[in-house]
Amino acid sequence: MKKIKENRAVSFIVIFFVYVIAAAAGFCVYNALGLVWWLKLLISDIAATVITFIFSVIFKNASVYDPYWSVQPIVILFACAVGKKLDLLRILLLIAVTFWGVRLTANWAYTFKGLDHQDWRYTMLKEKTGTFYPVINFIGIHLMPTLIVYGCILPACYAFQSDTEANLFCFIPFVISIGAVILQGTADIQMHRYRKNRTGNFMRTGLWKYSRHPNYLGEILMWWGVASMVCVACPDKWFLMSGALTNTILFLTVSIPMADNRQAAKDGFSEYKKQTRMLLPIKKRQ
Repeated sequence: MKKIKENRAVSFIVIFFVYVIAAAAGFCVYNALGLVWWLKLLISDIAATVITFIFSVIFKNASVYDPYWSVQPIVILFACAVGKKLDLLRILLLIAVTFWGVRLTANWAYTFKGLDHQDWRYTMLKEKTGTFYPVINFIGIHLMPTLIVYGCILPACYAFQSDTEANLFCFIPFVISIGAVILQGTADIQMHRYRKNRTGNFMRTGLWKYSRHPNYLGEILMWWGVASMVCVACPDKWFLMSGALTNTILFLTVSIPMADNRQAAKDGFSEYKKQTRMLLPIKKRQ
């Protein structure tokens, strides 16, 4: 087990097969249920998450779940597209979600060091929660993100389950989603370069010069764009934006505070925080 976890190439293969098994389990559960499509999708998504969780326990590494965030929406949306006519709205949604998912998965693959490395946030939670960590691991690290991303991809799935058609206004949120992916990708590339040639405690160039979390901004905007594409075409389904709203709340109340608290241990963080905005890469007035 130790040799498998330390070998990056073998770890990639293991992760690949874990996700094949998880996807197969999800498809089997979906086809076995005689429920409305959105409930079947939810239950099958949870089933795939449980499979991923089991393997994360086997390998004693919650980061087995990390690529689920970006792989899940692509798999779900393409499964919804099977046998369906590809009208303009559906094509726009497939392009946006695929562009986002492939980019984010590629970023994960670039930073993936092997199964012997776990995200610092999970390690911190394990140290803080002790005997309660297995529960926190399943509910907080695996289940909650799955439910949030399910809510984010649900508007796009609805577009494949209904006769909703695009209109000219759908292109505005489409551009927002594509721009969000480019923003997120640019921020990640800039951060990778900074970490290779680290100077100072905080990155103060590019998008990061005025924003502490431009990559999170891209993630937030991406899902507002997807939800808006569908809701612009079908205004009475405004409640489908709840997934994007929940995702935004997650970043504002959990992800960003957690990242900032870690950065707070570095000298000069208070001054750095005063000089930079939380999300928008716009110069802050002093």
